[in-house]
Amino acid sequence: MGSVICVTGGAGFIGSHVAEALTRDGHQVLILDDLSSGRKENVPPGTELVVADIRSDEAARMIIDRGVEILVHHAAQMDVRRSVADPRFDADVNIGGFLNLLEAARTGSVKQVVFASTGGAIYGEQDVFPADENHAVRPLSPYGVSKLASERYLYYYNQQYGLDATCLRYANIYGPRQSPHGEAGVVAIFAHKLLADVQPTINGDGKQTRDYVFVGDVVRANLAVLGLPGFRTYNVGTAVETDVNELFDQIRTAIGTGPPADHGPAQAGEQLRSCITSGLIEEELGLRIGTTFDQGIQITADWFKAQQA
Repeated sequence: MGSVICVTGGAGFIGSHVAEALTRDGHQVLILDDLSSGRKENVPPGTELVVADIRSDEAARMIIDRGVEILVHHAAQMDVRRSVADPRFDADVNIGGFLNLLEAARTGSVKQVVFASTGGAIYGEQDVFPADENHAVRPLSPYGVSKLASERYLYYYNQQYGLDATCLRYANIYGPRQSPHGEAGVVAIFAHKLLADVQPTINGDGKQTRDYVFVGDVVRANLAVLGLPGFRTYNVGTAVETDVNELFDQIRTAIGTGPPADHGPAQAGEQLRSCITSGLIEEELGLRIGTTFDQGIQITADWFKAQQA
């Protein structure tokens, strides 16, 4: 018999993949999404969609009244630039909304919270590459600050109320269903523009690096931590740095069409390098991040091409 699991943001890119896998494993999955960026067509069959803002009384009541046992929290304001422009809104959604759900969790039937955190934004400019979970946390954006604050609140709820909690610090996630709108999904942005024969723009010289992890591996990490006791934090990344120029060339090859990239001015304050290791989750849970960059980009490119057909 599966658990009653609520996936917030379950109509979005990452959350819909997680919800799909949980349903496949026999859990009863409730999706909480306000559809501000999520899409109804992403909602997997066999799940139930509740359209509500995570800051609302309706969302809190649903957690309590439906007997949710595990809360998998992916709903967020995830646009770093918007967080800089409007830090109060970012905190209202990412901290205030999460606290609304945590208060419901502690008074309801929730035994565990799985929290989608960030490995890129939370560490800031790194001292070592790849960073492990013991690296100093010094976020350089309100978005990163809100994710770190949420981790700290989750630790408090674990210590004060015995709520089991796992924080998953993701690298830069890509894959099918990623939206090309906004600034978070550079893989999707490049793929979308190449297929539309629009010249993409790379900020600066394109030498800035990121750690790109395939969404399927992120799903497997979510499944692996279900039911874990205590408070835990795991990175989910590949320990491989890829710069933007390499990324674009790989996507263009996989797409098989589209113009070369243009280079625009560098983005002020952009982090130069980011890369994290998943050694701890592999050591403790036996989870290996197994999708190579070549494999993941090809799967993603094929999905975007199918959407255009």
